[in-house]
Amino acid sequence: MSDPAASAVLVTGVYGAGKSTVVADIGALLGEHRVPYGLLDVDFLAWFDVGQDRTVQRQVVLGNLRHVAASFLDLGARRLALAWSVGDAEQLCQVRAAVGVPLRVVRLEVDEALVTARLADDPTEERAVDDLRVAREWLSTGRGVGLEDLTLPGDRPVRETSRAVCAWLDWL
Repeated sequence: MSDPAASAVLVTGVYGAGKSTVVADIGALLGEHRVPYGLLDVDFLAWFDVGQDRTVQRQVVLGNLRHVAASFLDLGARRLALAWSVGDAEQLCQVRAAVGVPLRVVRLEVDEALVTARLADDPTEERAVDDLRVAREWLSTGRGVGLEDLTLPGDRPVRETSRAVCAWLDWL
């Protein structure tokens, strides 16, 4: 059974904002302080292709998230840190339900120049082009903006950002 004091954070933003890197560093900080935790880049739960449509893919991702979060919590994790680009209130509501513990949302704010520079290093050129196209679309339309509890600049040093998130959550 999960700890009733357990909590989670979702680090969101456009592709290239630094979500996965910040979440990995949050794990390093929690580990240094011996806080039981689980980390998850939710995108990894969506890397499959069996000819499904996007609705089915989202259902599978959320089902996977539900099981992984429950496994982490059942093993004693008190903190869950997730990285995923969440674009609308319905998707965020689904993530909250899947995680099953109180969830706070941090959005990393970046500009197109920073995203372009970061995605240029992606080892798969096709993915970098597609991610950049989607990131530009999200930036131009404001997709995902307003869902967060806290906005942080995505151009700060990673450790500075992860410390700010952990301090804001009172996790350390």
